[in-house]
Amino acid sequence: MKLIKLLKPVLTGAFLTAMLAGCGQTDSSSEGQKSAGEPQKVENQVVNVYTARHYEADQAVYDKFTEETGIKVNVVKGEAEELIERLKREGESTQADLFITVDGGVLGNAKNNDILQPVQSDIIDKNVPAHFRDKEDYWIGMSTRARVIVYAKDRVKPEELSTYEALTDEKWKGKVLARSSTSLYNQSLLASFIELNGEEMAEQWAQGIVNNFARQPDGGDRDQAKAIAAGVGDVAIMNTYYVGLLLNSEEPEEQKVGESIGVFFPNQETNGTHVNISGIGLTKYSKNPENATKLIEYMTGVEAQEYLSAQNFEFPVNPEAKMPELLQSWGEFNMQELNFDTLGEYNQQAIQIFNKTGWK
Repeated sequence: MKLIKLLKPVLTGAFLTAMLAGCGQTDSSSEGQKSAGEPQKVENQVVNVYTARHYEADQAVYDKFTEETGIKVNVVKGEAEELIERLKREGESTQADLFITVDGGVLGNAKNNDILQPVQSDIIDKNVPAHFRDKEDYWIGMSTRARVIVYAKDRVKPEELSTYEALTDEKWKGKVLARSSTSLYNQSLLASFIELNGEEMAEQWAQGIVNNFARQPDGGDRDQAKAIAAGVGDVAIMNTYYVGLLLNSEEPEEQKVGESIGVFFPNQETNGTHVNISGIGLTKYSKNPENATKLIEYMTGVEAQEYLSAQNFEFPVNPEAKMPELLQSWGEFNMQELNFDTLGEYNQQAIQIFNKTGWK
């Protein structure tokens, strides 16, 4: 089993900002060769990004990259599938250099739709372990998030929890919360079960969760946490980073919600906890491939990784990056071992299972 390693205590926000300000990556050629010394600023250079990640932290990293290199980052935001279709439609005329999204299956779909090209860079290979990169280098991971069991601290003891499958037990009837089956997060979770356990067992799991719903799926992951705090249910299936966002919210009520719930990493003795990935790919018809490669190198470097993790509470892919204290406090955990591309391969089967079992 691969372990997500927990490192030393997190740096303070001020120290992180100071470090990020000086985190310029070393230059690289189109062949990915590393140059010595500080990055050289260039004039009138750009890199154009199509992204399905809509986080302020990402923009802050783009801004620092521009400050360090002189390369301007132009950003177009949208839904992942819409951006893939746009890239297919634009073809050779596209101005996009990079495609960024939040799901391994979508990254696989982008590759299969022939809108990406391989990236060659010794720096990237050093920054990102092979299991967080496409085996043919068509995409590179930039962060991960675990889909875990979140529980009411005042009503559930962590020792009562064990696996995703155990949530189908009779003891959890009327107590399980989850968002809609239209959520890509849930679709990829179920797709991972199809890959690891087979379609029949995946369907049994989905049916068991539906049978134990505290209510019909409603809202996003934050809303599941709020429903636990309100006593609607006792456990929920959620992404870890939402817990961090709740605890660090500017709204006192959201902070209280975050404080009332605990995080449990399921399946530590079996297949491991489901982890999904945010990733970045070089577009097939990029007009600025060298600049685009430099931005990937920058975003996967230690300082930028630490900043993104501290702001978004995602797990960094760079093993040298230190994580926030909150993430460290959750401890080490085993993650599923599977090819992220399979999340896309089994997406339609997952949707069919959701429809068949009544997971709306």
